[in-house]
Amino acid sequence: MSLINTTLKPFKAQAYHNGKFVEVTDADVKGKWSVFFFYPADFTFVCPTELGDMADLYPEFQKIGVEVYAVSTDTHFVHKAWADASETIRKIKYPMIGDPTGTISRNFDVMIEEEGLALRGTFVMNPQGVIKVIEIHDLGIGRDASELLRKVKAAQYIEAHPGEVCPAKWKEGEATLKPSLDLVGKI
Repeated sequence: MSLINTTLKPFKAQAYHNGKFVEVTDADVKGKWSVFFFYPADFTFVCPTELGDMADLYPEFQKIGVEVYAVSTDTHFVHKAWADASETIRKIKYPMIGDPTGTISRNFDVMIEEEGLALRGTFVMNPQGVIKVIEIHDLGIGRDASELLRKVKAAQYIEAHPGEVCPAKWKEGEATLKPSLDLVGKI
């Protein structure tokens, strides 16, 4: 069953964020748009390319009121060690949540039980904590933060403009559609 339009489940976890250890809970997420960006493990290969790409676009996410949370089954201590060891990870300004028990990964249905790792899962939530976008990749397939940014903008647009929808490849400022009988068979 899809998690689309379901509500974020309660959680409490430790994160590494801007040189400090902080607690993050489901209550912290509500009230703003959020992205949960699951990845398999620290000190790996595809993961730093994705997290670095997200770090480069993080200011753009912040401009539209979105907080990003990276999540892996590593601990917050390992996140700090990775930031200390890697220039790519050191540039991250968003919280890196540790999920060593796998609770959050299971809540989002991305846990690979036999490996104790999360799939590459991306979840966009509205300010009420309702999941509006899901993208899940196998471990070897990296994601593109610019495409995620486009999807977040589309989700924000349709929430702010009931009755409109965003067509394929829609970008901010482009025309949207208003589904109606007149459009049936015309597109």
